[in-house]
Amino acid sequence: MKIQEADAKSLLAAQGLPVPPWAVARTPAEARAAAERFLAHGAGRVVIKAQVLVGGRGKAGGVKLAGSPAEAEEVAGRILGMEIKGIPVRKVLVGPAAVIVKEFYLGAILDRASRRIVLMASAEGGVEIEEVAKATPEAIHRVEAHPLLGLLDWQARELAFAVGLAGPHLRDFVKIAKGLVATMRANDADLVEVNPLAIIRESGPEGHVERLACLDAKVTLDDSALPRHPDLEKLRDLDEEDPADAEARHYDISFIHLDGSIGCMVNGAGLAMTTMDLVNRAGGAPANFLDIGGGAKADRVSAAMRLILADPKVRAILVNIFGGITRGDEVARGLIDARARQEREVPMVVRIVGTNAEEAARLLREAAFETAATLDEAAAKAVAAAGQATGGAA
Repeated sequence: MKIQEADAKSLLAAQGLPVPPWAVARTPAEARAAAERFLAHGAGRVVIKAQVLVGGRGKAGGVKLAGSPAEAEEVAGRILGMEIKGIPVRKVLVGPAAVIVKEFYLGAILDRASRRIVLMASAEGGVEIEEVAKATPEAIHRVEAHPLLGLLDWQARELAFAVGLAGPHLRDFVKIAKGLVATMRANDADLVEVNPLAIIRESGPEGHVERLACLDAKVTLDDSALPRHPDLEKLRDLDEEDPADAEARHYDISFIHLDGSIGCMVNGAGLAMTTMDLVNRAGGAPANFLDIGGGAKADRVSAAMRLILADPKVRAILVNIFGGITRGDEVARGLIDARARQEREVPMVVRIVGTNAEEAARLLREAAFETAATLDEAAAKAVAAAGQATGGAA
C-alpha cells in the first residue's frame, strides 16, 4: 500500500527523524492560510507539492515555490487543477522552502532474496533512483542491516563516507539511516525512501547553520501486515486506488493485473500459479492472477468474475477450482449468477473437482457451460476460445 508524502513524513517524524514542518491543503484558500503561517515564522518562501502517488511531480509542474500568501493561493489553484500521469491532483503539501546546499538519496528496502533490509545511498539525490540505476549504477551504494541487530553504526558511517558525507553531518546521517530501518520495522513497510535527503542552510542567532533534513518521503506498506496496524489502514488514499483493487480487497480476493488475454479464476495461490503456467504452455497468456481463497461463496465468485471482465483485454476465462474447503456447487452458482449479469459475452471454460463437484457439474451442464475434466484440457480450450474470440491467436 502506497501512502502520500505527508503521511510518509509523519511516520518518519514518529521515529525522531528531522522532517521540516508541513501542512496539507485541499483548496487554494487552505494553501494560502498555510503559507501565511510559515511565512510569518520566518520562511522566505514556501514550496507547494502535488500529492499524488506517482513520481516525476517536479517535471510535470507539480512542485512550485511561492513568495507570498497570494502567490501560494494562485500556484495551489493551478496544481490542484492538473493531472500528473493521468491522476488528478486533489491535495497539495505546503511547507517552508529549504535552502539546499547538497542533495542525496537514501532508501531502505526489503530484499526478499537476502531476507534482510537493504540500505541504499547515492550522492545523486533529487532525481528518480531508477534513472540513476540505469545511467550510473556504480553511484548507488548498499549495505545490509543485520536481521537481529539492525543497521549498525559502522555500516551507516560506511554509507555516509561512500556518498561523500563526513564531519558534522556524519552523526546525523547515522541517526537518519537507522531511523529508516526503525520506520520499516515499526510499520511493516516494504520501502522507506528519502529523496532528497539534503544538507540545508538555515539562519539562526549565531549565523548560518547547515544540517541534514528529510525533504521528501516515500513509504510503501505491506498490505498483508495491515491487520497488525489498524491505524495505518486509514492512510490508504482511496481517491487514487484502482477500483478493481478496492473491490478485490473488499471481497478478500488476491488479484493482480497481467498483460494477457486469458482471465483466470482459481482458488489457492499455488494452483493459480500452476494454472497460469499451463495457459502459457498451451500458447496463451494469463490476463491476471486471481485467487478467490478457501471457502469462497457465490458472492465472492461473482465479484471475481466482475474483476476479470472489467479488463477489456480478456477474450476468454478459465475457471479452475479444487474443492476442499471451497464447495464446487457454490462456485457454480456464482458463475451462473455472474454470467447472467455480465455486460459482454466472453467464452468461459470451467474445471471443478473435489467437494460437491458432481452437483457443480450438474448445475454447469444445465446452464450450458463449457467444462473440462483436466487442467491441461481446460487450458487448451480456453486458449482456443480466446483465439476464436479475437479471430486469431491468443
